[in-house]
Amino acid sequence: MIEIKDIGGFMKKMIGRCPICGQALTVTSLFCKECNLTISSDFELDGFFKLTNEQLLFVKTFIRNRGNIKEVEKELGISYPTVRNKLDEIIEALGYKIEGKDDFQNKRKEILSKLEKGEITSEQAIELLKEIEY
Repeated sequence: MIEIKDIGGFMKKMIGRCPICGQALTVTSLFCKECNLTISSDFELDGFFKLTNEQLLFVKTFIRNRGNIKEVEKELGISYPTVRNKLDEIIEALGYKIEGKDDFQNKRKEILSKLEKGEITSEQAIELLKEIEY
């Protein structure tokens, strides 16, 4: 939700997702309180309106901690991989492609497949997983 102040100073929240089905909402009307002008159309909301409440909370936490992943881990009580995964989800939800993510996933699957087939030991798998860059 994005916070918007009205003329009376009361805080109202503009939602970006349908409270029934969770899909992204579309704005169909804009109104000027000064001159009573109404513009009706099909307006697209910014990508941040499409984020879930949990994702927005994460973004606020990430920004408040100036992108310091260690601080985000500590504040939210989650691990480094979880922070990275949440950040990746948000990046993708905003419509950006994460370069190298597919390569990382493919290398990871290949290592786990070798482990499953007995081609490498668990110790070797751990070392190989540590070596691949994300």
